Amino acid sequence: MAIEYMSQEGYDKLVAELRHMEQVELPAVRDAIAEARAQGDLSENFEYHAAKREQGRLLGRIRFKQRVLENARVIDTKLLNKDCVQLLSKVEMTNLNNNARMTYTIASPHEANLREGKISIKSPIAEALLNKKAGDVVEVHVPAGLLKLRIESVTM
Repeated sequence: MAIEYMSQEGYDKLVAELRHMEQVELPAVRDAIAEARAQGDLSENFEYHAAKREQGRLLGRIRFKQRVLENARVIDTKLLNKDCVQLLSKVEMTNLNNNARMTYTIASPHEANLREGKISIKSPIAEALLNKKAGDVVEVHVPAGLLKLRIESVTM
């Protein structure tokens, strides 16, 4: 797995999610397995099999988050170039096709959340914006067609 750059906020959130899964969700699943096992015949015990599937799913998620955290590097925002678009930049832009204004923060794939205005650095829009400056116009191929975006401002 490659190095994952992220904000301190994203790193802390990932650590909290992992801790919650390990300390709250996993013991609850283990209790459900023990309770189902106590009911007797395991071959036809739906609750037991469902709890075992949930345990497998949860352990997979825990291992994934552990690997992400092992490879995570928190970015010091003081060292970033504030003139051009890069990871953790807040970009205000105008869609020149319909004059709609939008603002997004370029985030790691693990922090991306459209409701919070954070798009993944691996998305087509973010890839097109990388290393561009305010005033630049970029064309982006997205599933809906071709977007022309003008960068209005770049901040941290």
